[in-house]
Amino acid sequence: MKQCRPFPQAVITKKGARFLAEGNVWVFDAEVLRVDPAPLDGREVCNGDVVDVVDEKGTYLGTGPISLESKIRVRIVSRNANDRFDVEFWQRKVRWAWEYRKTCMGASALPGCEPDTNCCRLIFSEADGFPGLVVDRYEDILVAEVLTVGMERLKAIILPALVGVLREDGERIVGVYERNDSKVREKEGLPLCKGWFALEGEVAPETTRRIVCENGIKYDIDFENSQKTGFFLDQKFNRRAVARLAKGRRVLDCFTHVGTFALNAAAAGAEFVHGVDVSATAVDLCRGNARLNGLDATTRFTCANVFDFLPSLETREGMREAGGPFDLIVLDPPAFTKSRAKIREAAGGYKQINARAMKLLPRGGYLATCSCSHFMGEDMLKKVVAEAAHDAGVQLRQVEIRQQAPDHPIVWGIPETNYLKFFIFQVV
Repeated sequence: MKQCRPFPQAVITKKGARFLAEGNVWVFDAEVLRVDPAPLDGREVCNGDVVDVVDEKGTYLGTGPISLESKIRVRIVSRNANDRFDVEFWQRKVRWAWEYRKTCMGASALPGCEPDTNCCRLIFSEADGFPGLVVDRYEDILVAEVLTVGMERLKAIILPALVGVLREDGERIVGVYERNDSKVREKEGLPLCKGWFALEGEVAPETTRRIVCENGIKYDIDFENSQKTGFFLDQKFNRRAVARLAKGRRVLDCFTHVGTFALNAAAAGAEFVHGVDVSATAVDLCRGNARLNGLDATTRFTCANVFDFLPSLETREGMREAGGPFDLIVLDPPAFTKSRAKIREAAGGYKQINARAMKLLPRGGYLATCSCSHFMGEDMLKKVVAEAAHDAGVQLRQVEIRQQAPDHPIVWGIPETNYLKFFIFQVV
């Protein structure tokens, strides 16, 4: 490099350099040959420091925080050698992330409903250049998940900057809650914790519950104790796609969580909706959300394991007791695998529930099915669904293939950002 840089330097292998050249932003520990002190002042690297990444010839490849305890040793946040990683740099990136959401989400609200930016993901980790940081907005509360040591060290700059950018734009934000209880933090040597982030000179809200509105439907959200940051925002537009099919139909919503697909279908005019989830807490929230929206008369929610519940519908008596027969079934399971090693086992789970759902549907019925596992790629999920259709003895007509909402942007070259596959079929 021609200029003398102020950061320590991680020298990486040719293989690591090729990986970055393909567009990815991770440098794995096995690709780091050594970490040299900063050439300007000889400063040794500390965990979470910003470092330059160079190849064996000294060619600059990018800059990002280093994690000395993680297999992902460096996460690139910039490839511009002229960037200064100061407060202004992070404020600029925060503003870009918000402007993107306003452009891609701000004009897509349903008529007469809340803006889609009221509840959306504001920062999506590597996809926005904040590796290991997720921030979701629930009306006037931001919920942050800090998963890497680099973002842990920088959150005192980034989170106030995000609040400031939103407020400058006329958005009301009263607090930031940290959901740092994911075990991913342990891989970074970080403790598990949750609680209010201290905004200077401000008093934290008294409650961690909020009534939020998405697609015109209200939900009682407990962002302290619910899954993830409180709600699965990535399915926002997919819920609308299901709602468009629901009028006059009898709907079965499997893995309903807090009742999102079920309530969208009921609000769209479904004749009857039955939601099923293994969590008793989630089912209680479903029933409360149905009452909150005046939809309790046409909905029912059951606490059961879907893998046990679907076979129970294969008898006339079981189907009748469940409120069927159903002509629209939604399968929104959790990720059956979070590693490549268990992908075959996961594929078996996806195949089983899809085949059972297809057998329950009449000719002309609809199936909405998805996977939120990055390791279950689109081609693999298509193969699994095709095998399920063969086992069920049905033929599928594709209605549409969808993905996560654009507030969870997919960056080409970073395959981990492309994780949600959502298919809608008709049984013909």
